[in-house]
Amino acid sequence: MPVTEPVLCKRIPTAPWGDPKDRHVVSYDEYVKTGGYESLEKALSMKPAEVVDLVKESQLRGRGGAGFPCGLKWTFLPEPDGGRRYLALNCDEAEPCTFKDRLLIDFDPHLVLEGVAIACYACQLDTAYFFIRGEYHKQAKVVQNAIDEAYAHGIFGKQGLLKGKSKQAVECYLHRSAGAYICGEETGMLECIEGKRGWPRIKPPFPAVQGLFGRPTIINNVETLAALCPIVKKGKDWWASMGCESSIGAPPSYGPKLMGVSGHVNKPGVYEVDLGIKLSTLINDFAGGIRGGKKFKGAIPGGVSMGVLGPDQFDAEMDFDIGRTNQLLGLGTACPTIFDEDTDMVAVARNICRFFANESCGQCTPCREGTSWTYKILCRIEQGNGTSKDLDMLLEIAGSMGIVSGTTICGLADGNNWAVRTIVNKFRSEFEARVRPSLVAVGVTVGAS
Repeated sequence: MPVTEPVLCKRIPTAPWGDPKDRHVVSYDEYVKTGGYESLEKALSMKPAEVVDLVKESQLRGRGGAGFPCGLKWTFLPEPDGGRRYLALNCDEAEPCTFKDRLLIDFDPHLVLEGVAIACYACQLDTAYFFIRGEYHKQAKVVQNAIDEAYAHGIFGKQGLLKGKSKQAVECYLHRSAGAYICGEETGMLECIEGKRGWPRIKPPFPAVQGLFGRPTIINNVETLAALCPIVKKGKDWWASMGCESSIGAPPSYGPKLMGVSGHVNKPGVYEVDLGIKLSTLINDFAGGIRGGKKFKGAIPGGVSMGVLGPDQFDAEMDFDIGRTNQLLGLGTACPTIFDEDTDMVAVARNICRFFANESCGQCTPCREGTSWTYKILCRIEQGNGTSKDLDMLLEIAGSMGIVSGTTICGLADGNNWAVRTIVNKFRSEFEARVRPSLVAVGVTVGAS
């Protein structure tokens, strides 16, 4: 995916992303010169509980996909009992169409590591695992070098955080994923770090109570922890001055958000904008409009598992309410993929289902079989061999498997299902034009002369 110049509206990252010829990895020394690790120093002057309260009051919501309140998640930890407590930083970023975390670790790894240190202090964690996507070969080297720099300058290590300014010692390790999509599921990630096959675990127990190696564990996304630094430094009111309130009485969508735009646009790339921005504004004002001057047909709002926006949802607001206001699973990673008027939505659905059928771990029968069924049915429809009954069967399968319906351990099946349901329902005429009437539908008895 080509990455163009991001528009830094609020400039959470300190890295010089603007001009490609000036783009580079920010070293420890450069990071410190631009105010790096000042947020950690400020956090260490507070009590851990005060940092947790600050993050709760800021209403920072997770940037990895679920949008769960970060500070609230931290409060689920039990009180320290003298044993190990872990942080698992999820940088797997294997959700198709998502590439926003990559820029943070490409150019500003110390921003993320400072967030790691703040989270470990606030939650009284002593070990952090930086779990990175297996395909991120270059990025793994960048992160490892940054971790080595952080150790050399006393950020991590036995002496305590920030050269012993806190007696709390934190060790930080880089752990590379096995490369499968399912490894990014939070409990699948824990299994990988423990050296096992990346299969999701049944919950409860939840990771905050019994996570890595059976010990309390907090799991956060890269962008979420990167946001801790400006929140600690500038305060909750500064954070709440960006983003938007909920239109449906849900928690607000405060703060800026990295949004990676791809698909049929003139300037695909990562843009830092306020949550709540209209999709049409993001496309036209930032991504250079739809390629070739064509009309908007649809969009995946934030990773293929969230479902699809239809042609009448061009002005959908990119906030955490988007799922309930636009018939989607949620905002996800907020990395929209844009489709122009010439896009074959049957092929889109088939390609998405091919991905989920291939990436299912096979642990749960409904997911293992159901994702394959939907893929085979869509292949039949795309080839012109499907019947109208196949469309009903697609929706029936999509509504009867997944964690929401209580038949699978993780949400991979739900991602498959929301993609199928939203595409078929919002582009039904396109599917109907590709199928033949079923024999039952026209009153013909099978086998009759």
